[in-house]
Amino acid sequence: MKNPELDRNHTPENSSMAPNLEEMENLGKQMENRRTNQELKEDYGKKPDPIQHEKADE
Repeated sequence: MKNPELDRNHTPENSSMAPNLEEMENLGKQMENRRTNQELKEDYGKKPDPIQHEKADE
């Protein structure tokens, strides 16, 4: 029996952002090249995404 973690074409049994290793590698490359909020503001004149959730200090 093959180990599904090593199979590039393995489809997980639950939902997942990356259904296979190839997609996971692609998402990793996208994250490496992601612009910072400062770069968006200064270099591109854009507003970064707002903070979606902040925990209240307890």
